[in-house]
Amino acid sequence: MTCVRLFRARIAAGAALGAAALGTPAAAADMAVKSPAVNTAVYNWTGFYVGGHVGYGDGSLGPDTNPLPLQAVFFPHSVTGGVGGFQVGYNHQFANRFVLGVETDATFVSPVDLPRRTLGPFNASIDYVGTVRGRAGYSFGTWMPYVTGGFAWGHTQVRVNDDSGSVVSEPGQYQTGWTAGVGAEFALSGNWTAKIEYEYVDLSRRTLGLNDFGMPGVTMDPRLHLLKFGLNYQLGDSPWSATPTQPRLPESDNWSIHGQTTLIGQGYPAIRSAYSGTNSLPAGGQAQQTWTTTAFLGVKLWEGGELYFNPETAQGFGLNGTLGIAGFPNGEAQKAGAEYPRIRPQRYYIKQTFGFGGEQEDVPDGPNQIAGKRDIDRLTLIVGRFAIGDFFDGNSYAKDPRADFMNWAMWASAAYDFPADLPGYTRGAVAELNRKDWAVRAGLFQVPDAPNSDVLTFKTGGAVVEFEGRYSVFDQPGKLRVGVFGNRGFTGNYSQALGMVAADPTLDINAVMAGIRKDNLKYGFYLNAEQQIVTDVGVFGRLSWNDGQNEILSFTDVDRSLSGGVSIKGSRWGRPDDTIGIGGAINGLSASHRDFLAAGGTGLLIGDGALNYRNEGIFESYYAYSVNKHFTMTADYQFIANPAYNADRGPVHIFSGRLHGEF
Repeated sequence: MTCVRLFRARIAAGAALGAAALGTPAAAADMAVKSPAVNTAVYNWTGFYVGGHVGYGDGSLGPDTNPLPLQAVFFPHSVTGGVGGFQVGYNHQFANRFVLGVETDATFVSPVDLPRRTLGPFNASIDYVGTVRGRAGYSFGTWMPYVTGGFAWGHTQVRVNDDSGSVVSEPGQYQTGWTAGVGAEFALSGNWTAKIEYEYVDLSRRTLGLNDFGMPGVTMDPRLHLLKFGLNYQLGDSPWSATPTQPRLPESDNWSIHGQTTLIGQGYPAIRSAYSGTNSLPAGGQAQQTWTTTAFLGVKLWEGGELYFNPETAQGFGLNGTLGIAGFPNGEAQKAGAEYPRIRPQRYYIKQTFGFGGEQEDVPDGPNQIAGKRDIDRLTLIVGRFAIGDFFDGNSYAKDPRADFMNWAMWASAAYDFPADLPGYTRGAVAELNRKDWAVRAGLFQVPDAPNSDVLTFKTGGAVVEFEGRYSVFDQPGKLRVGVFGNRGFTGNYSQALGMVAADPTLDINAVMAGIRKDNLKYGFYLNAEQQIVTDVGVFGRLSWNDGQNEILSFTDVDRSLSGGVSIKGSRWGRPDDTIGIGGAINGLSASHRDFLAAGGTGLLIGDGALNYRNEGIFESYYAYSVNKHFTMTADYQFIANPAYNADRGPVHIFSGRLHGEF
């Protein structure tokens, strides 16, 4: 099982460098192995390899299928949108330079482009395509053109809609067929090779019956054109070896490649529930899982200039579809969950550093970080797509739900309604001025065009300014971050909605809120502190607040939050790479926000139809067990008192298991 996950993470890293062929960026854990220079004239393609790919696809699912438009970022939406996935294979090069091989891959499609969706009785889509193919090529030393073809299969689906456009059922089916294509692969450095490949996929015609919904069957006849840019990591003769048996080319210091994969399972037993509403956590208990795989690629462009790209597949759902608790227990649970993996280019940004001279510091190779040196006194500019938490509200002990605390109120300042689409990313610009003992950073960002929307816009916007001070107490390092933020978004005002319903009790408060949305401001602040007590033991705390007058736009339903805890490494019991974390949080709402929920209003994540208000209380503890230098297994327990601020429901006991790999 460990080997399988090792493959997945390596494959994810491959997807990132494939994207580099597009001129895009990334970063992740180092998989490259230093090797001596070899004579490229005798470069040999024999051996196993793993990798990944990204690209773009189009085609048809058949006549009268009303296909869903899928996102493609810089390209037109299509039946596949942007694509990405993983591959594994083996090549054998003969003495006459002919190369024969076999490869199997899985290619996933993008999320739905909701604004371009055409409503109808149903919408068809394809979830993924898999192939097993032969490859035949000819080696010209460090590059190889090839042809490929073989067996293909895929999973298609029909979304049955009601009159309002809501999905009532999603029946699906598997279809088989064939594929053929051409490509070229190029040796880059170390054991990395890049490829460009075109594939045509033809799946057999098959009718999906919809008699249960009073409609005739839908005939699915997929014909797809896929253009892929990929990266392969050559393993040599041993597919399980972390150190390849055949060194390839000299390593390059101009890029960094890393990857991660995280699988989280969560569940809770039945809870007390006097009543429930639209967004309530189910009373009978539930179990769900999420799985993400991310590739991180960084490329040096010029002096001080770097380009990063992070394609990511995400699959699974948070508890109750990420609804029912304001301090949600799974930081990997996106608001746009999917049964099958979906590919998104989560990060793509350019980073430019201007050094002011003087003392320098070492920069280790890492995710979204290229090894080298940089001036301590510097100005850094970042432009592109990223998560606000990549540059703001950092904390050494509570920041990464893939490695430490999972609860949203523990790894972030929960009352900071940071700009983000459904997976948690935005586009914008950041500037940072760094000195030895302090830093000031500021950013301007796109915000969603409505609460909980996946569409980002600059018609309104968000901004944050953060000061970071670094200090020592009894020779133990610490940091204090102070941030102020403001967002202008298309939101409704709680007091105004309540006033209109009070004047006419026949009105639905959620319909009223949607009807009064306009350009409104939300502002607030956060304090974020961390302090090492002794080596391998540290404490942390966050305090955050927003004005609480208008709807939450992006993050979660919190207007005031206080959190803190302790992190302890396992060196004292002979497990230096293990970690114990213990912490808690208290979340609260403004008076008008409480009244809105009590009147039957729903927020981004919560809404029980009524409310017996109490602060939401969270306790979380975890033990992260280091399996080896790549994998960590975590057991996590969370106790949620008054979920969604409701004393009439809960408490909730949430048990979690996490497997995390870094490369």
